[in-house]
Amino acid sequence: MAINEALELGRRSFADQAWGAASAHLSAADEAEPLALDDLERLATAAYMAGEHVRCANAWTRAHQAAIKADDLRRAARCAFWQACGLFFRNELAPGMGWVTRGRRVLEEFSKECPEKAWLLSLTAFPLIVEGRGEEAIAHLKEAFELAERSGDAEVRAYVRLEYGPALVEHGQTAEGLALLDELMVAVTAGEVSPTISGIAYCQVVGTCRAIFDWRRAREWTEAFMRWCESQSGLATYQGNCLLDRCQVLQLQGAWREALEAAQEACEVLVTNDPDMVGSAHYQVGEIQRLRGNLDQAEESYRRASLAGRDPEPGMSLLRLAQGRGEAAAAAIMRARDEAQDPLTRCKILPAFVEIMLATSDIDAARVAAEELASIANEQRAPFLQALAAHTCGEVLLAQGDHKGALNALRDAQKRWNTVEAPYEAARVRILMAQTLEALGDADGAALEREGGRWALEQLGAAPGLHQLRGATPAAPNGLTAREREVLSHLVAGKTNRQISDELVISEHTVARHVQNIFAKIGVSSRSAAISYAFEHNLV
Repeated sequence: MAINEALELGRRSFADQAWGAASAHLSAADEAEPLALDDLERLATAAYMAGEHVRCANAWTRAHQAAIKADDLRRAARCAFWQACGLFFRNELAPGMGWVTRGRRVLEEFSKECPEKAWLLSLTAFPLIVEGRGEEAIAHLKEAFELAERSGDAEVRAYVRLEYGPALVEHGQTAEGLALLDELMVAVTAGEVSPTISGIAYCQVVGTCRAIFDWRRAREWTEAFMRWCESQSGLATYQGNCLLDRCQVLQLQGAWREALEAAQEACEVLVTNDPDMVGSAHYQVGEIQRLRGNLDQAEESYRRASLAGRDPEPGMSLLRLAQGRGEAAAAAIMRARDEAQDPLTRCKILPAFVEIMLATSDIDAARVAAEELASIANEQRAPFLQALAAHTCGEVLLAQGDHKGALNALRDAQKRWNTVEAPYEAARVRILMAQTLEALGDADGAALEREGGRWALEQLGAAPGLHQLRGATPAAPNGLTAREREVLSHLVAGKTNRQISDELVISEHTVARHVQNIFAKIGVSSRSAAISYAFEHNLV
């Protein structure tokens, strides 16, 4: 292929946003005769979008040098910015800051304000955010934002927003941060910014929405992200992130088969394009496998997530509970809860903590966790978190024997889950409501709720939920859990704590805690009194 033909094909492919073809043709032309500055920038951009990081970095370096040679200082600084961006996105912070410093040094002789100064200033916040120095980062971003606004440049205004908005959200200024991101996405969807900025914006905005449990926004922007990715030929850089976002939205909506396919594809794509995210993709595969009852496969996926650097909690603890290993589940989820520091991270752990503590009869610990979750939900005002809080509150009240309170909380949870379109969680609430209504003597209402929950779980293919439903026994008037009634049956049989421990494969300490909870709930102080109570109330 002639040099001019390769160059023309590369430029045409670039204009058509066919990134893989543009990178290939421009590289071929470059091998025959070194590209000029304009075409080096095209090559760097196309290689970035196609996921060819080494080629991209080499092209930006040469473009920067060519701009210096041409005495185009602003352009040289802009090349340094994009080189630094690529390094930061690959977690190479020290080389990235080296390029930021180089870019800013180039502009020292340029006394006037310009967009490139805002570009580079915004990047100085990136390492600070990684190091947890949020206040300093926000100060840098605020200055960059004001400079970008004065510049009137659409590209820099968009980029600074996609850094400044999430930083504000992370530090509690949620409304202000989301307003910036919503405004940013107007420019993105209107095609007012480059594809490079658009891709980063979609990833950043969807990630921020997921982090604060704003699933309505996350769902809307994920759908737009998918359409955008499909419109880009040869795109590789954002495909894995897009699939991962889509998987989480589909999982919440109950489309588990499609979610599993998206997560498995994300695992394959991210191995080469974004290795740091592979662990999250394996974790999502494990989550869906666990929900569908494929416990061995789920364990392997959680193991792969851990090997890739992603903490497999709370999924692994819930898996241990599903395997009947309650004590191991309790130990792991306690560790995860203690390590989670910020409120939004704790929100990912606390619902599982409540479920596991209730299953192992530590109702006090479950109650404290449910109260903490409710407090965070009231502060954040996110519909998803409010549904979680009502759900866990209902679970705890049911375990405590407050059936009227539990019913009110569970009805609130059901309404909220339906609003955020979360069918699995709504089905689980219906099962809890069935137990509550049965305890209140409403057998017909309980049957309807149980049947509704069963039908929803069958549609989802939620094997563990159906298994639990089949094995569930009506709640006792005193609020004894299924495990406590099981322990009580062994007490009636005259077994010691050691014998019960061996029979149920749990520690003697756990058995003793169950016995204490039983005594407290039914209002007795001895084993003989508990046995008499069990016979009087037909509990065994």
